Amino acid sequence: GNLRMLEYVGKSALDFLRARFPDIPKTAAAALLIEGEDLEGWDDRLEAASAMAEASWFSTEPRDRERFRKFRHSLPELVIEFVTRHGFMKMGTDYAVPVGRNRDMLRYYQRRLEQELPGHYVVYGHIGDAHVHVNMLPASSSQAETAASLLKEFAAQAVEMGGTVSAEHGLGKRKAGMLALQFAPEYVAAMMTVKRHLDPHWLLCRGNLFPAPTA
Repeated sequence: GNLRMLEYVGKSALDFLRARFPDIPKTAAAALLIEGEDLEGWDDRLEAASAMAEASWFSTEPRDRERFRKFRHSLPELVIEFVTRHGFMKMGTDYAVPVGRNRDMLRYYQRRLEQELPGHYVVYGHIGDAHVHVNMLPASSSQAETAASLLKEFAAQAVEMGGTVSAEHGLGKRKAGMLALQFAPEYVAAMMTVKRHLDPHWLLCRGNLFPAPTA
């Protein structure tokens, strides 16, 4: 049918959301937010996927959109509350892979996060584009070091699968070094040449992606 949106909310994210939505089943492994125009065949799809149809939300009315909007926007709010309470910065990915590697990347995230940071991460986002976000939520210095290491590991894994280290939000200053994980030195040098040509006085976005000239 005409699929407009396919969003993923992983089990760890559902655990966070349960504080505001206590009716989320504790046995739920994940949630999918699906928006489309074609209603036909969904009963069969849900049954084939062993979905929790009785616990799922369905709506064809505009007035019900607010419920879905609150669900989608509650997770970032809860994440901010968590990191504010614990005093450590959230570390998030913006990586994407080819759709054919979607499952592989998601499994990799889940396996490594459960090994290294159980209970201190959420996975959610644009799974229809093979572009889910991992937010790592350290609550100690050692967990912050682990999260920083995983951030680089996940970037390298995404590139190895043919993906990108920046699918939506850009790299900025903190993640500028990841450009070299995806592009060979000669390509980075070519980008800097273009930057110098268009912005010879280095006035725009100083320190974003490329270090500003020292002189």
